[in-house]
Amino acid sequence: MTLILLFMLAVLSGIIIFISLKSDKFHVARSVIVECGPEIVYPFINDFHKWRDWSPLATPSANASTEFDGSPLGAGAIYQWADDARLGAGKMKIIESSQNERVIIKRHIKKPLEVIDDISFNLTEAGAQTEIIWEVNRRLDFIGKAANLLKSLENRTGSDLEEGLKRLKIAVEKLA
Repeated sequence: MTLILLFMLAVLSGIIIFISLKSDKFHVARSVIVECGPEIVYPFINDFHKWRDWSPLATPSANASTEFDGSPLGAGAIYQWADDARLGAGKMKIIESSQNERVIIKRHIKKPLEVIDDISFNLTEAGAQTEIIWEVNRRLDFIGKAANLLKSLENRTGSDLEEGLKRLKIAVEKLA
């Protein structure tokens, strides 16, 4: 019996050490090229009111509550949500906005688990096209590292970014 307990303790210790040694940095990025200039793309990213047109991160269920605060757009704009059905609860704030080039956002998810993300959108003009790069960076605690191993946060987050960029491409190219 003692040997079995010691073996289980050794296995558990090994798992804890393995998870602890994993990187605490989480980064995922996706990109798309759209057939229009950055001046058409930029307003869709820089204004949280327009995110419902394209972002899976701003498509709450019918019973969700959403609120806009701060600046109407650009640096200082705030979007808050509470949605027990799908998106949990949290807040996004645009912390930097460079006309037709970049938008940087701090996202604080409060439910179901507390998470803080640094999100950036970078727009690069190439003739009549624009490359949009959407990045998410996060520091993972022990639970986050374990969740990343079990659920592959990169795949889940990456698929959200891909879906959002696909929708964004459709929305902006309608205006081009």
